[in-house]
Amino acid sequence: MLWFLRGIRRGVVTSRYPARPDPSAAQLPTPPAFHADRLTVELAERLAAACPARSLRRDGRDLVLDLGGCTCCGRCSVVGGEAVAASGEFELATRDRGALVKRIPIGGGW
Repeated sequence: MLWFLRGIRRGVVTSRYPARPDPSAAQLPTPPAFHADRLTVELAERLAAACPARSLRRDGRDLVLDLGGCTCCGRCSVVGGEAVAASGEFELATRDRGALVKRIPIGGGW
């Protein structure tokens, strides 16, 4: 946020990113990362039910996460406990919509 205000004040219309990322990016909420070996079918169902954006769903033995719809609200972290952690990823831009859909095997696989 400070770089934005500083840029307006100085009349700068570009930034040095990614040469020097803004340190405040570390404080941004990020999408979840799942520990596949800690996921169960029941937990996957609860995670999908808790997601207000409907970005999580169970598909057979996979938990499907749509990062394009995730609002990083953190409700899955509350429900999932140690099976869910913040990914730390905030650079998610892509030209391929399919790249934003992640499949996590429940239980680490079959």
